[in-house]
Amino acid sequence: MLELAILGLLKERSMHGYQLSKRLTDSLGGFWRVSYGSLYPTLKRLERQGAVEQVFDQQEVARRKNVYRITDAGETLFRQLLEEAGSDTAGEDNRFRVRLAFFKYLAPESRIRVLERRRAFLEERLDTITSSLATTTGDTYTMSLIQHGRETTEQDIAWLNGLIAAERHESDTTSSEGPRRRQTRTLRRKERTT
Repeated sequence: MLELAILGLLKERSMHGYQLSKRLTDSLGGFWRVSYGSLYPTLKRLERQGAVEQVFDQQEVARRKNVYRITDAGETLFRQLLEEAGSDTAGEDNRFRVRLAFFKYLAPESRIRVLERRRAFLEERLDTITSSLATTTGDTYTMSLIQHGRETTEQDIAWLNGLIAAERHESDTTSSEGPRRRQTRTLRRKERTT
C-alpha cells in the first residue's frame, strides 16, 4: 500500500522523504499516517527494484537531500499495484482509500469495477451487522457501536452509489458524443486558447 502511494505521488513530481511524508498526509487525510521508519525502507526497496531513483536538486546540493523520482520501471509497477491493489483485498478500508486517491490514473471501466467490488463488500458487511443487531442483546455501548457501524456502512454504500452513477454518466456522455463531436469540441478549445 505504501509503495502504491509513494509511486503515485512521485508521478506528479520528484520529492525528498520529508515532502513525500507531508504530501501523503495531505492527500490521504488523517486516516493514514506514515512513519519515517516505514517510509525510508520502502523508498530504499523501490530504489533497489529500479522503480525510483535519486536525483539531486541543484538548489539543495550543499545539503545533499535525497530527492526521488519515478522511473519507467516504477511507472509499470505503479500501474500493476493500482490495478491489483483491490482485487483480493477489497475489504481493507485503508487500501481502498489509497487506491481511490489515485483513481485518476485508472480507466473508467476499471474505476467502476473497483467501486462495484467495494460496494458488494460493504453490502455483505451491512448484512452481517444487521444480523448482529437482530441477535445481539449486549449492553448499551455494544449495541450503540453496532448501530454506528450499520449507519456508517449505509452512508458508505450511498456514497459509492453516487460515485458509480457519476462515473457511468461521464462514461455514457463521452461515448454518446462520438468521435466527431469530441474532435470538434477539442478543436474549439484549442482555438480559444491560441
